[in-house]
Amino acid sequence: MNNYFCGWYFKCQSKTQTLAIIPAFHQSNHRQTCSIQVITKDHSFHVPFPAFHLYKNKKEQILKMNGTIFSKEEIVINIHTDKLKMSGSLTFHDFHPLKYDIMGPFRYVPFMECRHSVFSMRHTVNGVVTINGERYQFDNAVGYMEGDRGISFPRNYIWTQCFYKNLSIMLSVAEIPVSFLPFCQKKTFTGLIGVIAWNEKEYRFATYLGAKVRKIEDGLVIIEQGNYRLSVQLLEPVLHPLYAPQNGEMFRIIKENTSCRAKYHLENKEKTLFSFETDNASFEYEYEK
Repeated sequence: MNNYFCGWYFKCQSKTQTLAIIPAFHQSNHRQTCSIQVITKDHSFHVPFPAFHLYKNKKEQILKMNGTIFSKEEIVINIHTDKLKMSGSLTFHDFHPLKYDIMGPFRYVPFMECRHSVFSMRHTVNGVVTINGERYQFDNAVGYMEGDRGISFPRNYIWTQCFYKNLSIMLSVAEIPVSFLPFCQKKTFTGLIGVIAWNEKEYRFATYLGAKVRKIEDGLVIIEQGNYRLSVQLLEPVLHPLYAPQNGEMFRIIKENTSCRAKYHLENKEKTLFSFETDNASFEYEYEK
């Protein structure tokens, strides 16, 4: 049995509430399991299940996990544990997918530790979910949808996603192992992928397009690609624990905020295209020097 994981990330955000739901399947030499993780502004929950609770239909793109149903168009939630009582349904439409795979040519590189997918940079969310008695209502709210698969999350990485007015941004910077490639002298390199969906246009930043990381320090990330310079600044601690894959098993603990304070700035030839500070950024900052 090969070590492997596959997970999906559904983010839903109204003017006052943010919710992220993460179903995942994971297997190692020892066992197969699945899980659902839920993150709100103030809490995170982890609900593990034996693998026999999981049903996947690739043709219809439906995932069922112990009474909860996930698809691109809908989530029907039914979770009842000692720590989490969650029920309701959410529907998704008006998707904004990328023009092509976020991994670019790296999608063809074998043995990569983790492969990322972006299914929708922005879409409409409707529905109601109740979490431990608290009502989360989404009326023509916004959503974001992505996924990961592979063996492990990168040892060092930064990930952020944010909505602002008619803009949606995603950026991930990670330390990528490449020791399996015979022509590489280094064991790792710093790679990045990012997209800004803005005014019906797609601005893509990626290592395979020549983007470079100029700075990673104290929550600040600065990247450059051609005449573009993008800076992202995390302005408060990342608090909520999540389980992340390590060699196919969910042993590693990382932290994420679904709604935190951050600043985003984009310029072209030193001309500011946008600059804003928000309290609704999603962030994972797992980077050590």
